[in-house]
Amino acid sequence: MNVGIKRYLFMTLPVCYHINSVNDENIAANAAKHEMMTTSPVEPLICKLAVPTITSMLVSSLYNMADTYFVSSLGTSAIAGVGVVFSLMAIIQAAGFFFGHGAGNLISRSLGARKTEEAEKMAATSFYTAFAVGLIIMIFGTIFTRPLALLLGSTETILPYATDYLRFILIGAPFMVSSFMMNNLLRYQGSALFGMMGMTTGAILNIALDPIFIFILKLGVRGASLATMISQCVSFSILFFFACRKAGNIRIEFRNFSPSLHNYREMVRGGTPSLLRQSMQSLTTLLLNHAAGIYGDAVIASISITQRAFMLASSAILGFGQAFQPVCGFNYGAKQYDRVKKAFWFCLRVSTVILIILAAACFTFAPSIIALFRHDDADVIRIGTFMLRAQSLCLPFLGWILLTSFLLQTIGKALPASILAFARQGLFFIPLLFTVVPVLGVLGIQLCAPIADFCSLILSLFLGVRVLRELSKST
Repeated sequence: MNVGIKRYLFMTLPVCYHINSVNDENIAANAAKHEMMTTSPVEPLICKLAVPTITSMLVSSLYNMADTYFVSSLGTSAIAGVGVVFSLMAIIQAAGFFFGHGAGNLISRSLGARKTEEAEKMAATSFYTAFAVGLIIMIFGTIFTRPLALLLGSTETILPYATDYLRFILIGAPFMVSSFMMNNLLRYQGSALFGMMGMTTGAILNIALDPIFIFILKLGVRGASLATMISQCVSFSILFFFACRKAGNIRIEFRNFSPSLHNYREMVRGGTPSLLRQSMQSLTTLLLNHAAGIYGDAVIASISITQRAFMLASSAILGFGQAFQPVCGFNYGAKQYDRVKKAFWFCLRVSTVILIILAAACFTFAPSIIALFRHDDADVIRIGTFMLRAQSLCLPFLGWILLTSFLLQTIGKALPASILAFARQGLFFIPLLFTVVPVLGVLGIQLCAPIADFCSLILSLFLGVRVLRELSKST
């Protein structure tokens, strides 16, 4: 044999062996995961997946809760400034959810149907596109920071705090979008534990850095923004370099980047409901801030605190519902529709019980919850208490609304899923904001959310019963 050929084989065989061993390891891990998702008893499987997803959702809420809590000591206008920027952060999160859910829905169904290559291409395409969108938000937001703060609903007294808080949030936008995207991507693969590790580490770091930057280094609101940016970058690093390179998870590699019309069409189909849900929330918050601005900073501060408290209360059940999605996707792709229905009804029973308990707690302890942030502002406590209690009345119905939305989205029913995602804010909340608030004033601001929630329940009942009947006929 030629000496050159011998030398080539000697050098490449170990590499080939390593590649093959890694591929074999991934194939075995994917096969084991497929078996677990499609054959394990549904109830224990969902409970197992729910622990990391609930933790991740609670952690996401703590990012904003931590900033709100520490900034509250700087005054009502400061906490209102952070609340105003919440609309932009909702847009950033919406982008991450769009790409994560858009890719994740297809990936879970592809893995269920054993189409691993298709899943790998979708994962890479989604990740690199998400990071690019984050860069666009960063560039344009940094150039137009002041106009952006005014657009988000800042008053003259809130504007300095809002622009300070925007500074580092915008710099961290590419990492925030990508982190939300990867967290959801892992969850759809049944690997929510890895996502939880990345998000939790960032949240703990954020809570630790907030008092250091705000009080010790005397950076004020800007310090809270810097702490959030650093923590999001750390979460990004953990998710990308650790979680997305473990055996059994889809590896994000640039060679799989496939910006084809098919991939983007599937991304839009799967991600549009999430984009509508999150972006409309941002729009309604923006409009709500503008409507509340004429009644003073105390009203905007009350909205900010109430939204974060409600988000924390609902995040646990949102995480439990998200544990349903990979089970739904895998089994729908494997054509095991009876397991999809069984998972849905189990999640609904558990979530409804939990939500009733949370609603009772929010209603009972509303004054204490609001006072935790602004104990020395009687107007904020009074307005926020009524607002939180009004929203808690509809909290028990959130399980059906969310699970119906997740079911429609995961099985590829893009149009009804998008309608339901758009409905609460677009069909109900915004019209109420322009008709009820001018008549009732602050009371109208307090009542818009619960009325919109009740209307969403009626719509979701119609759409949910219809799709469940279709699944029964297919079984």
